[in-house]
Amino acid sequence: MATSRRRSSSANKNKREPAWVRLPDEALLEMRFCDLKLSLSNPTLQRAWDNVLRGLQRRGLVLRPHVWLSIEWFSPDGVPGIAIPFYLAHPRLMRLERRMMGEVEGGNANWMTRILRHEVGHALDNAYRLRRRKDWRETFGKASLPYPNVYRVRPASRDYVLHLGHWYAQSHPTEDFAETFAVWMQPKAKWRREYQGWPALAKLEYVDRLMSEIRGKRPLVNNREIVEPISENTCTLKEHYRRKRHRYRFDTPSAYDAWLKRTFGTRCAGVRCMRASTFVRQYRPQLARMLMRRSRLHPYLVHHVLRTVIERCRELDLVVEGPKREAKRAAFGILERIMVDMLRRDQEHYML
Repeated sequence: MATSRRRSSSANKNKREPAWVRLPDEALLEMRFCDLKLSLSNPTLQRAWDNVLRGLQRRGLVLRPHVWLSIEWFSPDGVPGIAIPFYLAHPRLMRLERRMMGEVEGGNANWMTRILRHEVGHALDNAYRLRRRKDWRETFGKASLPYPNVYRVRPASRDYVLHLGHWYAQSHPTEDFAETFAVWMQPKAKWRREYQGWPALAKLEYVDRLMSEIRGKRPLVNNREIVEPISENTCTLKEHYRRKRHRYRFDTPSAYDAWLKRTFGTRCAGVRCMRASTFVRQYRPQLARMLMRRSRLHPYLVHHVLRTVIERCRELDLVVEGPKREAKRAAFGILERIMVDMLRRDQEHYML
């Protein structure tokens, strides 16, 4: 009887799935966003959002940002809400995102929660008009500065917190605040310990005072506007990914292409070889442990280099040649070399 009920439940679940779930990638890419009929019902997404809301409640912050689906993560200026990328609405779309972009931004519970905390920082900034305050500008800079398409990072800098990838806090004053807020959402003892001796600790202490000031206060802005909702987007997924891949190709660093090409091989016709990006991703946990133990560098830098190498190997269509043990040794060597070079470039550029 119980088995019969489970089969019936499984069959009903399959019937409720939209027809596009069973389409091959090529057919799915031809669909328009508005025809997908997506909703924010993904259990993993709901749990992550509930976790963030509980964190706000524990800290006495009244704001409850509204959320909606769009093509990417963002919190619009003047709107205390958060747009969540469409692919997080369904596992099928997450698989497509991984195939098209190489990774799924926010694709697991931990990563999703980290991004949501960052976006809540933007929503708080909008809700309480924090960027207009003199002490905010003195701490983070002018929010009116142009937002860069690309930015040069300082991997060795301790003036910024480390939260999301690519040293995102260094990109713009508003991102610096959102990243600092996201780190502040951790227990106070943790961020005080992790950033002891860093100039970034002063930013965390400022956010701590600022949140105490607005604790229990109603937002000044209650705009519930929904910007660029997926339900009104008539673009096809194919066109969306064409634009997105072009944009990210512009941002992808190519300084180490020659090194990577010497480490890995190029695809040969008629020969089955494992893709280098897949190989590095498969051994990523082991390589990360080895690099952190050997170099004693911050895990943030280690994971940034791993992401960079995976992205470039995918873009260059590199493959693994020879035994896996030798390939792993070669991958470790090039990762360590890139890490050292990044720090060297940083020190040379900012040396007085």
